[in-house]
Amino acid sequence: MKTLSLAFAATLAANSLAVAAEAPQILTVALKNGAGAGLGQAQITEAPNGVLVRVEAKGLTPGWHGLHFHEKGDCSPSDFTAAGGHVHAKATMVHGLLNPEANEAGDLPNLFAAADGTATAEIFSTYVSLSTGGARPALADADGSALVIHAGPDDHKTPPIGGAGPRIGCGVIAPKP
Repeated sequence: MKTLSLAFAATLAANSLAVAAEAPQILTVALKNGAGAGLGQAQITEAPNGVLVRVEAKGLTPGWHGLHFHEKGDCSPSDFTAAGGHVHAKATMVHGLLNPEANEAGDLPNLFAAADGTATAEIFSTYVSLSTGGARPALADADGSALVIHAGPDDHKTPPIGGAGPRIGCGVIAPKP
């Protein structure tokens, strides 16, 4: 009986270590407005087939806001233009989740802010990953990337940003040190 219990305990311990070793990579991204004030945060979790993004924001104008992954982890200057364009899987990608010619890897659904300016959303994207080495573009590569909130909604079809307007919020997605 003791041998069976020890074998069971050893198997359980080995399985627990395997599960712990497979814990997903999670990055927390601070979101800021153009003046540098906090807008909230996003938590990006590596998943087997993409990333899960949880956004918790405040201080937004009520209504819909475009939300995109941008190609560089740089939220300067105050209009966030150093973040570059949207993340691309290949050079021939076009903008818009509703575009029949495909979409950019950085395209995400719009974010809705309630009457009090708060927004909470969970979004899954199969177009990117956090780490390098896969077929999808990596958000936390050498130069990082940015999660950008726009002033207006993205129509999901019109290049280059679906008419979403100016960038009003930004958070740097950087590799863990």
